[in-house]
Amino acid sequence: MKAKDIMTAALRTCSPDTNLAAAAALMLDGDCGILPVVEEGKLVGVVTDRDLYIALATRNTRASDVTVAEVFRTPVHTCGPDDDVQAVLATMKQQRVRRLPVAGFGGTVLGIVSMNDLLLAAGAGKPVHEAQVVDTLQAICAHHHPAPHIVAA
Repeated sequence: MKAKDIMTAALRTCSPDTNLAAAAALMLDGDCGILPVVEEGKLVGVVTDRDLYIALATRNTRASDVTVAEVFRTPVHTCGPDDDVQAVLATMKQQRVRRLPVAGFGGTVLGIVSMNDLLLAAGAGKPVHEAQVVDTLQAICAHHHPAPHIVAA
């Protein structure tokens, strides 16, 4: 099974100039927790609901006054549409990400493979084994303690 077989193709994207209020509205409308950040048709980063929350919780400013460019993540870990699901799981596990953009020719975004997509593709008689999904999710969720981040006031 390939990434393109299980990815969510109907996705919302935003630009670096999108403000966080608009990004949150896109996530709410799209029932998603991640937005690929696209500039001139090319994937340049991702922003998650967690990124929005932390950015707003650590600033004394309105969501409409902060742009995605100020908070989005790079580098972006991706997979290709023809990547085998096992390779997708391995990348998610190694990079500790719950969602992986599917990038096409020229860095275009074709979709997202999420842990939800993998879980729905798992089961008896299905191409993904439940144990593989559990193993990947456990690796992603393992506690780590990054260096403290000091936010200037």
